[in-house]
Amino acid sequence: MNHTPCVAIGLSLLSQPLLADDGGFFEDAKASLSTRNYYFSRDYSDIVGANPQSKAEEWAQGFILDFKSGYTPGPVGFGVDALGLLGLRLDSSPDRVNTGLLPVHGDGRAASEYSRLAPTFKARLSKTELKVGELQPNLPVLTFSDIRLLPPTYQGVSLSSAELEGLTVQAGHLSSTHLRNEAGDAKLNAMLGHVPMRQVDSDAFNYVGGDYAFNANQSSLSLWYGQLEDIYAQGFVGFKHSKPVGDWVLSANLGYFTAREDGDALLGNIDNQAFFSMFTAKLGGHSFGAGYQAMYGDSPFPRVFANISPLGNEVPTYEFAYTDERSYQLRYDYNFAAMGIPGLTATVRYITGDNVDTGKGFEGRDRERDIDLGYAVQSGVLKGLGIRVRNAMARSNYRSDIDENRLILMYTWQLF
Repeated sequence: MNHTPCVAIGLSLLSQPLLADDGGFFEDAKASLSTRNYYFSRDYSDIVGANPQSKAEEWAQGFILDFKSGYTPGPVGFGVDALGLLGLRLDSSPDRVNTGLLPVHGDGRAASEYSRLAPTFKARLSKTELKVGELQPNLPVLTFSDIRLLPPTYQGVSLSSAELEGLTVQAGHLSSTHLRNEAGDAKLNAMLGHVPMRQVDSDAFNYVGGDYAFNANQSSLSLWYGQLEDIYAQGFVGFKHSKPVGDWVLSANLGYFTAREDGDALLGNIDNQAFFSMFTAKLGGHSFGAGYQAMYGDSPFPRVFANISPLGNEVPTYEFAYTDERSYQLRYDYNFAAMGIPGLTATVRYITGDNVDTGKGFEGRDRERDIDLGYAVQSGVLKGLGIRVRNAMARSNYRSDIDENRLILMYTWQLF
């Protein structure tokens, strides 16, 4: 589906002067235009599975137009948001597709461009907000996975409320999804661990849950439920805590998922329990982290395709979430603002996993090393410009080895 004319119309409309005397709807309106220049290369050095493609490598340019209105005056305020997306192919070939940056046509070639413009209608009463249309929820049971050229979205209805101090409650019904490298809507599918299960579709994803912050916002407790209809139902409980101790800041992030098949069980029986933990100690610009993650039950960790999760050891390439897997992480972050270079950050991670039930009569093992460097210009004419470089090396005895490189240039204009 091609929405390029719609995007052009949306940009034209936003360039027109807004009436500032028409209440909060216009006075509180905001719009930004972000650009992403994205190079992605993933080299499969040891193919495991039916796909013979040994490398995925593409380069693309993306534009993200984000408009958010204010609310009309009165006890119940009404508003509208709009999201415009445009992706352009800069380099690709049939033997290097499927990076997640661009759609792939039936002839095996990547699309030269794809676009989308979609609205969200909203209403607010006190601190309770209802949204209908294009949604980007960010929940433990459906984490927002903006990790490619353009962000994914969902279509449906959501309700959020923060009437009680410290407590935020949300619920929603999502009927379809716009994938990160597609222009149109698609049915909802599942993933089990790292394996997409696109052979069956679900009619909806439903969720309800809440987060409660207490102890002067140093601690929070989360309780969530998610249901991919007729495929799986999943519960989550999480706890976060952060506390200064002298010059250090110590923090912990703990979570536990449990999942079973749902309704017609289109993927058969599902039995998964997942525990993760991440402990961090921060001193000045230094941050030291250690994590442990474990899968229990007869199934890998289930999620909505192609979504990420808040699992502590889920990283850019591997998820460490296959059946019975145990994994360990060491992480180091440094913020160069401590050395007088604000905007420059670095991350190094190493994760190793074992005890995987591969179903092939041997124990699965995997490991991954990641290096991330990022810089955001803090002032001057280039303020808003950012660059990010990522290198990942992942090795496994039951799935494909991967060497990955990403280079991302970003710039954001605040239109009003």
